[in-house]
Amino acid sequence: MIVVEFLGPIKKESIEVDVSSIKELKEILNKDDELKNWLKVSAVAVNDKIINDINYKLNDGDRVAILPPVCGG
Repeated sequence: MIVVEFLGPIKKESIEVDVSSIKELKEILNKDDELKNWLKVSAVAVNDKIINDINYKLNDGDRVAILPPVCGG
């Protein structure tokens, strides 16, 4: 299982899912219409490291953070 955290203005509680890659996780999260929009513009971090590879392999116990863009000053 991995833990998925939704940060910033994404109003979702953390979830645990059993997936083996970012691609598989994205397929699951895209079933939620609200999350689908956030996923288009958000970065993904695994264990605090930004990941750009959709095929990145996940391991049991990994922590995935969905990081929406922020602005401020």
